[in-house]
Amino acid sequence: MTDLITPITMPKFGLAMTEGKITSWNVSPGAQIDAGQEIADIETTKITNGYESPAAGTLRRQVATEGETLPVGALLGVLADPTVSDADLDAFIEKFQSDFSSGSADTAQTDHAEPTLVTVGELTLRVQEAGQGEETPLIFIHGFGGDLSNWMLNQNDLAGSRKTIAFDLPGHGGSTKTVGDGKPATFAATTAALMDKLGLAQAHVVGHSLGGAIALELLKAFPQKVASLSLIASAGLGRAINMDFIDGFISADRRKTLEPVLHYLVHDKTLISRRMVEDIIRFKRLDGALQSLQTIATSCFPDGKQADDLKPVLTSFSGPAQIIWGADDEVLSPTDAKGLPDSIEVITLEQTGHMPQLEKAAEVNAAISKIIK
Repeated sequence: MTDLITPITMPKFGLAMTEGKITSWNVSPGAQIDAGQEIADIETTKITNGYESPAAGTLRRQVATEGETLPVGALLGVLADPTVSDADLDAFIEKFQSDFSSGSADTAQTDHAEPTLVTVGELTLRVQEAGQGEETPLIFIHGFGGDLSNWMLNQNDLAGSRKTIAFDLPGHGGSTKTVGDGKPATFAATTAALMDKLGLAQAHVVGHSLGGAIALELLKAFPQKVASLSLIASAGLGRAINMDFIDGFISADRRKTLEPVLHYLVHDKTLISRRMVEDIIRFKRLDGALQSLQTIATSCFPDGKQADDLKPVLTSFSGPAQIIWGADDEVLSPTDAKGLPDSIEVITLEQTGHMPQLEKAAEVNAAISKIIK
């Protein structure tokens, strides 16, 4: 009978969206709905969106009330065939809510505190920690132009019985805007120094894009610090890179010019929200931010190509390693993961762009969970 019931859940309108508020229902229980019909208005930060029904059917229940704020994935209502009994609907809703609440409770237990500033040598780094326990910690390294919020859908989920650490690389987010020569090896040395400062002798390392190249340089210079390696759409494995993205990210200074550049990051272009665009514009206006990005781009992508070939570092690693890539990546090519030893699993996610950790968070978290056990 459950195949005749379709849950309507809080959608994810943007990469940074974690919750939304039902401002109004546009249809009443008992109404026949077409797929794609706007059935509710949902308010996120600074904007209200019309929510289109994911399927056709009869709206049997409105579970969420107007004015209620709920996390992404929470049950808003239920579509069901008229033949489905009220008792079956009640049972479906009760089970959905129970399963969802259990997941939310697990997440709540690992909610991270506010980021802190950590002094590492002459640098100040913004650091986010979550979780606790005796298992080997996990550290996340974001990519060019990113920050620790790139891991907002991963860090809590992977914390559990271990500490997880995300941080802003120098030149990014809330960290010092001094980047030295801007090379991955320099960032790797900073990452190692941060681990020492936090008392981490070894960690599972997850790197995204340029952060993947940094993770490989960390492995090269400090192999004893790397317990496992998960590379997401990683730089350092090929030569080609979309310089329209790199140059556009640096030069665009208005929403009209930056938004199409950010579209390169995702398969689903609707995930690039106004808030995300405005946050990046504000970041680039900080003293030293643009100069830092330009230094990194010049060092890492001279002549419009990736400077470093780090595949030998990966192929010589004897520990657990995997590569996760979006099949529709428009920044770095998934073909860069070809020709690796069979011991290195390559996971390709369909209908996914350059940021699988946000577009397909559940799949990425499952893959990382598997390798760090």
